[in-house]
Amino acid sequence: MKQTLFLLMTLMLWITSAQASEEINVSARNQQAVSVTIYNQNLALVKDRRKIIVPKGLQTLAFREVSAKIKPETALISGGRLAVLEQNFEYDLLTPQSLLQKYVGREVTMVRRHPATGEEQSEQAKVLSTGNGVVLQVGNRIETEVSGRLVYPDVPDTLRDRPTLTMEVESTQDGPMEVELSYLTGGLSWQADYVAELNAADDRLNLNGWVTLTNESGATYPQAQLQLVAGDVNTVQREMDSRTLRKEAMAVGMAPAPQPMAEESLFEYHLYTLNRPTTIGENQKKQVALLQAVGIECRKEFLLQGQEFYYSSPAGEIGRKMKVGVFLEFKNDKESGLGLPLPKGIVRVYKKDGTGFLQFVGEDKVDHTPEKELLRLHLGDAFDITADKRQTDFKKIGGSSPHKYAFESKYEITLKNAKKEPVTVKILEPFPGDWEILGESAGHTKESAHAASWKVTVPPLETASLTYSVRVKY
Repeated sequence: MKQTLFLLMTLMLWITSAQASEEINVSARNQQAVSVTIYNQNLALVKDRRKIIVPKGLQTLAFREVSAKIKPETALISGGRLAVLEQNFEYDLLTPQSLLQKYVGREVTMVRRHPATGEEQSEQAKVLSTGNGVVLQVGNRIETEVSGRLVYPDVPDTLRDRPTLTMEVESTQDGPMEVELSYLTGGLSWQADYVAELNAADDRLNLNGWVTLTNESGATYPQAQLQLVAGDVNTVQREMDSRTLRKEAMAVGMAPAPQPMAEESLFEYHLYTLNRPTTIGENQKKQVALLQAVGIECRKEFLLQGQEFYYSSPAGEIGRKMKVGVFLEFKNDKESGLGLPLPKGIVRVYKKDGTGFLQFVGEDKVDHTPEKELLRLHLGDAFDITADKRQTDFKKIGGSSPHKYAFESKYEITLKNAKKEPVTVKILEPFPGDWEILGESAGHTKESAHAASWKVTVPPLETASLTYSVRVKY
């Protein structure tokens, strides 16, 4: 009786083990829906809903076509009546080299073709090593080169043709069920790119925003619901981690086109949702329209930026034909024609030439910009506007210790305008320590505790000068 009971229990355990060892293949053919939320930091959340048929009891589910850069510790399965007991990410993929490595110490068949008759001849060979090349034992000889083709009797169970997430589960019901596999993965990223077109007067622009998606995750996401999160989301880094332009009318007051992506606040970030499904292919760069706005008010500025060093030492001639920067700024508000939270990215600016063709005039990178904030773009340096700067006087008026000095100095800045229209140049000077303007040929504006600025208008094809003297203490 005891012996019969023992045999019965052994048989039941063998049946259970055999059932659990047979994998249930959950491939992309089972997919019902997929959504992808991509963050700025090479991180994405994938939610993959698939329909499966699971017998009751212990089973092994093999989710194929998952991301090759999945973070398996973040995987979560929901739906159905399944209890997950164990999960494994199988990323040892089937290649000629990996197959050969799995056969070290085992025999394969080497097939060679006779050079004269063309007849195929087969013989057994034992794989001794695959370290740096291959070493084979063929009969009583050792060969270090495969002079034919190798035939294998089977494929080891540990090799997969695609990255696969396997789960040992216990099902409390029999039959079809719909489950959702969620996980975080690397290999998916996005960035915003903006294309701006200036009008002839440089006081209004059209702005098109694009999202550039990069998929290097090793998987394809067909007809996915796409969402993007703009913001700096904190993630914990593990130690030793191994791993043709569209032309828009410049008419003022034109209603903006419907936005291709809906925007909403999410915690302390912004979420953008594409209003249609899209396929994100493996090893693909995809561009999706983000926003369109026309007739945005903007302002161009010429800026000559100074430095601190010549306020505490004799300098004489500071510079000739100094570059004057060209900046474009506009406010991100509805009054100016925009008023949308803008993800960080690169803004590329174009303008039509005399024949009506668009020409590139500069670009700059912008950070995440909320509504009502100012965007300021440095587009380059002016060709027809230059400056000469010299120190005309310098003297030390006090101080003996290394940390108590006082100096007075005078300066002359000559601006040259080779354009056929007048220009206004902003001169911005930073001062070290405590400072006081003693004299000036034009009134200044105190920009901050350590900077002053002047605005100088230069007539066409003429020059204009600014002189000032200053006392600094520190």
